[in-house]
Amino acid sequence: MRRALARPAAGGRVADSKGQVIVIDDDEGNRRSTEMALRKDGYVVASFDSGQEGIEYLKGHGTDLLVTDLRMPGMDGLEVLKQAKAADPGIAVLVITGFGSVESAVDAMKQGADDYLQKPVNLVELRKRVAVAVEKRRLAQEVARLKERLQEKFSFGQIVGASPGMQQVLHQLSLVAPTRSSVLIIGESGTGKELIANAIHQHSPRRDFRFLPINCAAIPADILESELFGHERGAFTGAVQRKAGKFELADRGTLFLDEIGEMPLPLQAKILRVLEDRSFMRVGGTQTIQVDVRIIAATNSDLEQKVASGAFRSDLYYRLKVVTIAIPPLRERPEDVPILTHRFFEAFKAENGRPDLTLAPEVQEALLRARWEGNVRELRNVLESLVVLAPPGATTLGLEDLPENYRNAQTAGPQPAAVAAGPARTMDEIEKEAILRTLQETGGNRTRAAEILGIGLRTLQRKLRDYGHAAGED
Repeated sequence: MRRALARPAAGGRVADSKGQVIVIDDDEGNRRSTEMALRKDGYVVASFDSGQEGIEYLKGHGTDLLVTDLRMPGMDGLEVLKQAKAADPGIAVLVITGFGSVESAVDAMKQGADDYLQKPVNLVELRKRVAVAVEKRRLAQEVARLKERLQEKFSFGQIVGASPGMQQVLHQLSLVAPTRSSVLIIGESGTGKELIANAIHQHSPRRDFRFLPINCAAIPADILESELFGHERGAFTGAVQRKAGKFELADRGTLFLDEIGEMPLPLQAKILRVLEDRSFMRVGGTQTIQVDVRIIAATNSDLEQKVASGAFRSDLYYRLKVVTIAIPPLRERPEDVPILTHRFFEAFKAENGRPDLTLAPEVQEALLRARWEGNVRELRNVLESLVVLAPPGATTLGLEDLPENYRNAQTAGPQPAAVAAGPARTMDEIEKEAILRTLQETGGNRTRAAEILGIGLRTLQRKLRDYGHAAGED
């Protein structure tokens, strides 16, 4: 088998080229004419007369676009397409089919080909199709990089947020996670305190050991001590064998004490000893056990008030609050609602096999205006319910699919301070701001802006006309 590797004229480098293209065709005349046309347009071209050799080259070097004939001896074009997509799912593929073989081209499109041309190939049309396919590939890569940068900026593990309050939380998490310090997380019910604690653990040197949560308010006081410290056989009625507690099980890992404000005072003293001495005894035991456990505590109550009333030990309070992370309620950070909505909605769509579902703009606006007294947990539950209860065959969920109290949220009740400052902004106004900002950041490139925004170019152009932007006025 013969292989010809062509490069742009005048010593052009890959970095200076329009892109890289692999051409596979057993017909030498067609292969050479395709290769020469693309070279003239500034592409780096590698051409092959067999599918197997072309795929081997692809696996070793990669490419932006693969142009392949469908009917070839040995490995045919459909098999080339299959193996190319397996090697690089994002690769663009243009297939060439003989006259009267449209059915084969349709099969190729169903299997992931981006476009097709019929023989005899019109080189002018070929160059147009190649330009579109390569640009589409480049845009997809750019969008992926942008999403990665946004993910880095607005997330910490599973924690996301673009609001100033959550940006402060994310910054604190990045600083405290690598340390050994105890952490006190303060926030209303449903704000994601356990998720925050787990994110700290997963980004700490303890990530390879256990993260064990325990809710101090959900376990009776007489059982909580045994759950935390374990017990010896015969320590109390029903203790028929020795049991290790959470502290032992979390050795070298992290123990998350949720709702620590509800912990009985006698137990608070034992927790303080573990923090200070890194040791404890099982219930009914006499042997001191040494442990290396990081404690992260959380509460939705005012611990300072509990300290003042004598319901919480001041020494434990100050020992726990080495680092305090306050999670703002969702109603105070409406900027995060669209981000959370997208994350939850996409997850539930995938989980329930409903990839075609979308949210109507009025639903997104209603979600933005809701008070969210139950915080992130409430938003998550609403979105899960929307997906699970979506009518069979439905593609767009409207206001009628929302519970009535959320349908009215866009007009009912006082708005959160972050939204109500100045005139209330509608979703259309927020959308307009996002579109114009993205257009500015892309230097007026409407195609690129549409890709970044996840909307069609025609949709973007229509919206710009609505905003008073004439065609070509970027």
